[in-house]
Amino acid sequence: MHILLAASAFNSLTQRVHAELREHGHSVAVELALPGFSFTEAVERHQPDLVLAPILTTAIPREVWSTHTCLIVHPGPVGDRGPSSLDWAISENATRWGVTVLQADAEMDAGDVWAYAECPLPPVGKSDAYRGEIADAALTAVLAAVERFASGTHVPQPQVPGPARPYLRQELRRIDWNQDPTERVVRTLRAADSRPGVLDELLGAEWYLHGGHPEDSLRGRPGELLATRAGAVCRATVDGAVWIPELRARRAPGEAAAVKLPAVLALGERLRSLPPLPELPAPLDADTGAGPAGRTWSDIGYREQGGVGFLSFSFPGGAMSTTHCRRLLTAYREACSRPTSVLVLGGGRDFFSNGIHLGVIEAAADPAAESWANINAMDDLVEAVLTTTDRLVVAALGGNAAAGGAMLALAADEVWCRSGAVLNPHYRLMGLYGSEYWTYTLPRRTGTAFAHRLMSEAMPVCAAAARRLGLADRTITCAPQDFAGETARLAARLANASATRYRIAGKKTQRDVDESVKPLAAYREAELARMRETFFDPAAPYHALRRAFVRKEPPECTPPHLARTVPGRRTVPLPFRRAQVTGPAVQDRAPGPADC
Repeated sequence: MHILLAASAFNSLTQRVHAELREHGHSVAVELALPGFSFTEAVERHQPDLVLAPILTTAIPREVWSTHTCLIVHPGPVGDRGPSSLDWAISENATRWGVTVLQADAEMDAGDVWAYAECPLPPVGKSDAYRGEIADAALTAVLAAVERFASGTHVPQPQVPGPARPYLRQELRRIDWNQDPTERVVRTLRAADSRPGVLDELLGAEWYLHGGHPEDSLRGRPGELLATRAGAVCRATVDGAVWIPELRARRAPGEAAAVKLPAVLALGERLRSLPPLPELPAPLDADTGAGPAGRTWSDIGYREQGGVGFLSFSFPGGAMSTTHCRRLLTAYREACSRPTSVLVLGGGRDFFSNGIHLGVIEAAADPAAESWANINAMDDLVEAVLTTTDRLVVAALGGNAAAGGAMLALAADEVWCRSGAVLNPHYRLMGLYGSEYWTYTLPRRTGTAFAHRLMSEAMPVCAAAARRLGLADRTITCAPQDFAGETARLAARLANASATRYRIAGKKTQRDVDESVKPLAAYREAELARMRETFFDPAAPYHALRRAFVRKEPPECTPPHLARTVPGRRTVPLPFRRAQVTGPAVQDRAPGPADC
């Protein structure tokens, strides 16, 4: 079928639906519902068999839904209505939720039901759950609805909608620091993550607070700042404290939207005017903040189990600033000093990495210089992974990866993706050529021609397609909460496999061969020459694209690469998949868990 995705944004769910529908053989086009957008013209132009709206904040007009089947993806159970469905669920501590695919009708969220999928709702931030359990349920329901529509015989079920719940306004999200316990503060922050944040006053200014992780040990006067850690601030509650990683200044009338930043950076001089707060080192053995409430929070963690080391990291939005990269590189080197045969990098349930931190770059006094520092720090980290020859490195992607973050994953010996992960292995949409040794790692997995095709088309790739195309070595079908456990189980098998020591022995040989053909430094030098030219050219599109991205400025129209019809996988020839030479054999690699 030919399906038109009508969406308010090409967000994580829209990308996943787009990639999964293509993988299931459908042709897909996207139209963004931007100011001045006409549904009628879009439908006339694309002539779709079906209109599907993964995320839509505007109503579909009667002249469209009365003549075409239009299906709406609503992040709530049957009968639930309103624009803040998931926010209300998290605020009210719901443990089960669901996604309904319903037919557009005259009344919002009240149409006939085509499919429904239930899911757990764990105690995580809204955006994390949205990309995880909610997205899984949405795909289950969407694929069922599309199949039922294609059959031509399915009759959707009428629903009895409840009253529409109102938009969850800021006055209903307010934190009372003198009364609210830690559990309520954390839940309030989670329900607003990553948009819109919780509006609050801090150090004489108004800020949107983003992210919240409980702290059991520190105490202070409610609302008081107690400490800093890795760019976050710790703020006292009536019975404990919370770590708040990011802040966004409230926009003044007529001003551009402020950039979301690490809290310490956002507070800047206001924080420096106070008596110095203690900077508490982030313990490597702490909860990374992605799971149930723990004793403290850290964005980088390390643990060992048998012969496997697990280096986890969880940076807000998957963005890695210069500081993030350097801290992770230090932790990586420490992990490599341990006597393990397998090192798992990542393994969390949300974003793996999205590359350089465009928000920190935008806020810098010299964005070009900060761009340059950030990309070099990313390259240093990727180089460390590429030159690790005394153990196998596994990149474990529980969530999405993009740009340099996707290339960080490809630097590992094996890439394991949760079935719900989406990869965007390209840089073009930010006006960049790219670095992170992509000209070395991507072609060796997909072949040179297809590597450049991925870069030029700039389309999302679902986990199944990533496995098929050579970008991933294994897909793990499990719930987001189970990914870490499944990864640990498979990594233990890899560490205990008799073939593993032969693969490790072959890594050094293969690295030396590759180095003799073309040194890693040559790849880096060529990539960075292109990047430097862009960074330090004030007229380069990168600067305007970066600014629009971090300030959430919508494009004037749907980007052409999205609006064009993209065929499903059955019409696309499979690329040559290069054998991954990491063992003593020349034609093929030694078997591991990815082959099971």
